[in-house]
Amino acid sequence: MTPQVPLLVAASGGTPSHTPVWFMRQAGRSLPEYRALRQGTAMLDACMDPEMVCEITMQPIRRHGVDGAILFSDIVVPLKAAGVDLDIVAGTGPVVANPVRTLDDVKALPELHAEQVQPVADAIGLLLKELPPEVALIGFAGAPFTLASYLVEGGPSKNHERTKALMHGNPELWHALLAKIADVTAAFLHAQLDAGVQAVQLFDSWAGALSERDYREFVLPHSKRVLETISTVPRIHFGVGTGELLPALREAGADVVGVDWRIPLDVAVERLEKAAPELPKPVVQGNLDPALFFAGFEAVEREVRRIHAEGKAAAGHIFNLGHGVLPDTDPEIITRTVELIHSL
Repeated sequence: MTPQVPLLVAASGGTPSHTPVWFMRQAGRSLPEYRALRQGTAMLDACMDPEMVCEITMQPIRRHGVDGAILFSDIVVPLKAAGVDLDIVAGTGPVVANPVRTLDDVKALPELHAEQVQPVADAIGLLLKELPPEVALIGFAGAPFTLASYLVEGGPSKNHERTKALMHGNPELWHALLAKIADVTAAFLHAQLDAGVQAVQLFDSWAGALSERDYREFVLPHSKRVLETISTVPRIHFGVGTGELLPALREAGADVVGVDWRIPLDVAVERLEKAAPELPKPVVQGNLDPALFFAGFEAVEREVRRIHAEGKAAAGHIFNLGHGVLPDTDPEIITRTVELIHSL
């Protein structure tokens, strides 16, 4: 008898044996075993080492007992693999050597071919042999807008001024850029799907910097193009600060809408239902504030119980954080939180 995979059951709006839980950035700097393994290896090199990707992805499964394994990667991996000159600089983040400014720059952006990310596919093959059958393997990619903002700004940005200037000042160039990136993102996700991932999450980390009007005009068509190419596994769509964009994120093709900590899950469900009453009841993911792991377990337990109760407003609820695990988080409190969620 095939064991139930609670995360996939919840993602389809079914009733799992328990509320499934995983955490964004569950594999990484909060774990001493990760820091020991990564010592002396650059981030992007680690992301293209199949054995290392497998081990890092497995670490939180062994330690915390979560229901989802998020493939260890970085949103700029497909750009780097395709041939874009960029690097991840410690303390800064992704830095692009030649930011996109002109149509020629867009035309010069390379396409991504499956063989260029074969190490990622190889890592998925290793993971499928190691993962417990009840744990879902989640594929990973950055959404076109977030990748475009890195390419245009040349690195991380607080105000996204160059990005917004290009978007409004030269819409034709903007849409050409996002169309090119959407192809890269889709190719990266399909390489993971072909290798065997059981769900995918599209991260639009910076989408919350946009108004709903701008999101719908300049971003939604391109994210939709990526997600429309996927029909065989659940599609999770997440952005930070996107409470005002949730219906549009779902419209882009999400089976599961990721919600950050800024609005309660029942309010998120209400917004989603009101925007599209003709659609089935929504499935949501979220949404504990990762900073609360520093407040002590009593505070965490109180918030977990509240979020768990509010999640019942949805057709399905995958428990998660409202963004990634912070680097200095005590791993022990994460493990206790997983045990609590499973007990509910």
